[in-house]
Amino acid sequence: MQLDDTVSLSENIASEGFSFVSGQQVKALLQQRDPDALADWESFDASWDGMPLDEYMADGGRYRRRRFATLSAGPDGPVTLEPPQPHYQSREYNSLNGGVARVYEPIPASLMRGSTMQSVLSVCRDLFNSLRPGARWHIEVHQFRIEANQQERGQPAPEGIHRDGVDYVLVMMVKRVNISSGTTTLHNLDRVMLDSFTLTNPMDWALVDDRRCMHGVTPVEQIDTSQVAYRDVLVVTFTKKI
Repeated sequence: MQLDDTVSLSENIASEGFSFVSGQQVKALLQQRDPDALADWESFDASWDGMPLDEYMADGGRYRRRRFATLSAGPDGPVTLEPPQPHYQSREYNSLNGGVARVYEPIPASLMRGSTMQSVLSVCRDLFNSLRPGARWHIEVHQFRIEANQQERGQPAPEGIHRDGVDYVLVMMVKRVNISSGTTTLHNLDRVMLDSFTLTNPMDWALVDDRRCMHGVTPVEQIDTSQVAYRDVLVVTFTKKI
């Protein structure tokens, strides 16, 4: 279902446990709240270039690049950037790379404070607050680039169908270059598939209630072997503080 306002999105997530929102609708939603919401989109997009390899891949893969940041937020007021800290998931939620405190290059503070990032975070905070009124949030932000070549398919979700161990997840498409597949799949907690869709266009969103749904992404493959191939996404997770 494609929806274009936070009330409808809230209702859809409450009903289904997930929602897809097209990039065109996301753009309209962000700019309705702030006409300059996407003023720095070009530099936001370009910031995925030059990221370091993820050196923690237990499968030995060399296909993932990433940066990481953490923030905190209350029901209103600012979304505050926190000092750099490791990313940790238990093996219950990440059987491949879990159980290790992973230290990644921080997302630049200038990017975190930019109009695109702040607009995305603000809309998500308001949306998830409508589902968990009064919540105070621990927020994690991940920049991912998944690369594919003749030797190796790119694995957006190498751990397979999974939960992240948070409350809510946003996956936002930034750019797809010379790749096929990369289909997002949604499943109930018994792993029965509920839906699938492919984030294709810039700003396409997948929103997931991680307490109720599992998700996965199929591998991406290089189309033209003479050209670079990659998938850039922003992942933002919200966890209610105790």
